[in-house]
Amino acid sequence: MTPIVSGLLVGVLFGFALQRGRFCMNSAFRDIILGRDFTLFKALAVAILVSMIGFSIMAMTGIITLAPKPFMWGANIVGGLLFGVGMVLAGGCASGITYRTGEGMMGAVTAVLGFGIAGMMTATGILNPLLKSLQNTKVMTADDKPLTLANIAGLDLKIVMLVVAVIIIVIWALLAMRNKSAAPSYGTKAKSLGEAVFKKGWNWFPTGIVVGLIGMLAFPLSAAAGRNYPLGITGGWINIFQSLIKWQTLVEDKLKVTALNWEGAEVIGIVLGALVAAWIAGEFAIRAPEPKILLQTLVGGLLMGFGAVVSGGCNIGHILSGVPQLSIGSIVGGFSIVAGGWTMAYFMFIRPMNA
Repeated sequence: MTPIVSGLLVGVLFGFALQRGRFCMNSAFRDIILGRDFTLFKALAVAILVSMIGFSIMAMTGIITLAPKPFMWGANIVGGLLFGVGMVLAGGCASGITYRTGEGMMGAVTAVLGFGIAGMMTATGILNPLLKSLQNTKVMTADDKPLTLANIAGLDLKIVMLVVAVIIIVIWALLAMRNKSAAPSYGTKAKSLGEAVFKKGWNWFPTGIVVGLIGMLAFPLSAAAGRNYPLGITGGWINIFQSLIKWQTLVEDKLKVTALNWEGAEVIGIVLGALVAAWIAGEFAIRAPEPKILLQTLVGGLLMGFGAVVSGGCNIGHILSGVPQLSIGSIVGGFSIVAGGWTMAYFMFIRPMNA
């Protein structure tokens, strides 16, 4: 299977699951403080646990080599905070604006435009010196490995990942037994499997399971294409934009034209998968908000693109793919994203409501 085909395959599956499960971390984190609603957050937690167990087992059996992101405290904090602020302005996280583009939402399209432009400017353009300055705060282990919750204690990462996941599952199960309302509720039963998969919105529990399994599938397929990491979005949008404008860089005295890579193909697949899912469910429609909202989402996308590249990952790269590997950088970056999102949500929603 070629890298482009495998990237497209993973992306289509991911986009389909995102659309049917309404899986967006901006909504997941925002709903907690706005309405004390943990529904989407529980889907995220399930996805992380499934990925953590899967990554651990695949690493133990030699299918993959774990690749936790490095801890760059300045970049992780500053980039994460700006990304969090941006995703609230944009009305969606990196995965949210991507799958909503497939649904025909023009606000998501302008957010993606800002996301890709700022990502390119930061990765290879005028903002690159600022990127290098913030990422110059890297802290590694004595043997020059990325910091994880395991190696700071001198333990085997693969084993610790499995143990942590099992402990969390046991605690969650015990709490759910004490509070039956925490158990999955599937609402009105679908008349058929086809209706459950293609027509009805997915419950948080199956959404989390499917997203976690897709993350597991992505790791070995991405590694086979030369990118040893599971799901990601930021690098994919940057690659797509660079490919579209035939971005050229001088590498070892040879002119190199950027071509579509695995992550770029994955992102295209996400849009296509979401489009197919929305079309089948009768939810596809070209929708455009008023101009000031389009401007707001564009600004949000710009902040997200800059923040994601600086931090070394967006919500998918850090929270969904890095946290399961117990990366300190991803944990700090993830908490910073949440903090930035909550701060912006306070000024945009909570403060006006209180007033």
